[in-house]
Amino acid sequence: MSAAPPAGSGSAEPAVRRARPRAVAILAGTALVALLIDLVTKHLALAALTDREPVRLLGGLIYLNLVRNSGAAWSIGSDHTWVFPLVTTAVIGWIVWMTLRLRSIPWAISLGLVLGGALGNLMDRIFRAPGHFVGHVVDMISVFGPFGEYFPVFNLADSSLVCGVVLAVVLELTGRQRDGSRLGRDGRPVDDPATVPVEQRERT
Repeated sequence: MSAAPPAGSGSAEPAVRRARPRAVAILAGTALVALLIDLVTKHLALAALTDREPVRLLGGLIYLNLVRNSGAAWSIGSDHTWVFPLVTTAVIGWIVWMTLRLRSIPWAISLGLVLGGALGNLMDRIFRAPGHFVGHVVDMISVFGPFGEYFPVFNLADSSLVCGVVLAVVLELTGRQRDGSRLGRDGRPVDDPATVPVEQRERT
């Protein structure tokens, strides 16, 4: 009769450990792609839209209009531009800390989108005029809303942030955890041995 394997051993544990570098790599790759797309579109907007009237697309559904924003959406906080780099740096630090136990691919994509968007706007705050850490963010996209209103002018970094946050909310609502586990409706892990029928536990 062979001895029972030590706690924590078995085929499942190595698989979990192998998944972690992949999740971190996907997070970094997603962030890099989002950042590069944001930088390229801002460069093109500055080259093509400076000193030019807004460009109307899709019958007026979308306008390309170059704006240098010192605040957040609707110019909120425009008199306190220096606050935004601090907030963004804190968000980036939180994401880096989350990678220490990140094993979920969907969460890697979500956090990568948020990280890429945050870095895109942070670079504007640090390096663009009128000065370091008080720079204005380059925005260029305006969307016509369903009730005849126009949403605040935004950029692709903002879009990346929003998509990442929406995905994070969906993952939370469906019980998917950053470590790769999943919670049931009762708040307990789906793979918790206590939730597995006795017959199945005996077979395993």
